[in-house]
Amino acid sequence: VQLQASGGGLVQAGGSLRLSCAASGLSFSNYHMAWFRQAPGKEREFVGVMVGNGAVTSYAESAEGRFTISRDNAKNKVYLQMNSLKPEDSAVYFCAAGLLMPTVTRRPDYWGQGTQVTVSS
Repeated sequence: VQLQASGGGLVQAGGSLRLSCAASGLSFSNYHMAWFRQAPGKEREFVGVMVGNGAVTSYAESAEGRFTISRDNAKNKVYLQMNSLKPEDSAVYFCAAGLLMPTVTRRPDYWGQGTQVTVSS
C-alpha cells in the first residue's frame, strides 16, 4: 500500500491550499481516508476523515468550517481543501487509510509520507 501526499507549500495567512493524496495497493473505496498533521515539537493530531463511500465527514474542531475533505474513488484520491489558513496550521500533513471507524482517527492501518504546509503571518 502506498499513500502519496502532495500539494503542500508556503502560503500567506488567510490563503488557501489543496492537498492531494494518491492511494495505490488497496481497495480504495473500502477505506476511510483521514488527514493528520504534526507541527514541530508537537504530537501528530487528527484533522479530519471521510468514510469510504464519501457520505460522511468528520473534522477536528481546529479544522471545522475551514477545511474540507473530498475524495474521488474512481481516481483513488483524497483531497484536503484548506481555506482561511492561519500560522498555527503550519505542519507536516499526512494522509492515512483505515478500514474501521472510528479507529482510523486514532490508529490508521496505513500512513502516507507527509507534505509540508507553512503559513506565514
